[in-house]
Amino acid sequence: MNLPHPGATANVKSNEDWRAIFSAFSHIVLIANSEAIDMAALQRDYPDTALFVFFNKVYKVLGKPFAGHALLISRAQPKGANIVYRGEVADVVKLLAPERFLGIMNVRLHTSEKLNTQADYLNNPTGHLDLTGFCADFYPSEKVPTTGFAMSLWLVDQKLPAQVVLAGFSAKRSEKWRVVSVHDWTFEQVFLRLFARVGKLSMHDGIAVNSYAQLASRFPELTAAEISSTVADVVSRRLNETDAQVDKLISLTNVLRSVDLFLRRLKPRFLKKRAGEKQS
Repeated sequence: MNLPHPGATANVKSNEDWRAIFSAFSHIVLIANSEAIDMAALQRDYPDTALFVFFNKVYKVLGKPFAGHALLISRAQPKGANIVYRGEVADVVKLLAPERFLGIMNVRLHTSEKLNTQADYLNNPTGHLDLTGFCADFYPSEKVPTTGFAMSLWLVDQKLPAQVVLAGFSAKRSEKWRVVSVHDWTFEQVFLRLFARVGKLSMHDGIAVNSYAQLASRFPELTAAEISSTVADVVSRRLNETDAQVDKLISLTNVLRSVDLFLRRLKPRFLKKRAGEKQS
């Protein structure tokens, strides 16, 4: 199998050229910025002919340089890509082995987003994919799609011979990982899992049993589509409202949590020991 050479993304712009690059690999593994990612395990699970696709700040999931075939997707923003205007390009690229790094795909999904030049990316090989309006006909109009979601759909649409695999696409919030409310995470999770169920892509950790499927036996007068759309609508509304409130709470408590951690570090050892004795 002849795989693309390092730097293959340089000056690539058309769907056809991007498709040719992705088609050369046996697996396209999209890596979400998630605590669930275990890169060592992922590399063991997929062959050397797999392409690992990272998004923006790869240092969130890579504790050391990654030696596999890699491609970095950098999302355009109104001010340009965040790793560009924050001066993080060098910190990101150094974690991807140059001898297997295909380069950067700068993706745009909205007319307000500004594509960056290869010079902006410190002359690292850079190509562009303009997907303006790609999700506009079905994505909730008051939200914007995540880069991972849009790229998953785009890859499926290319009908690649490669298997598309999603790793860490859980949309779980934690103290370390924010789930910003500008995206409709519930809609995306439903969409991606439906794709997985019909075999258009696969989830690295599989798909959990759907307990809502039993609702059909209770409401025989309704179609499965009517039940599913009702469940999705209710859950989406509840979670979107919760997301907005939780994000506010996290922002408000950032200072308090920092102070708490600082004071815990200052606590004398004998007090820590006494507290442990009380718990026992």
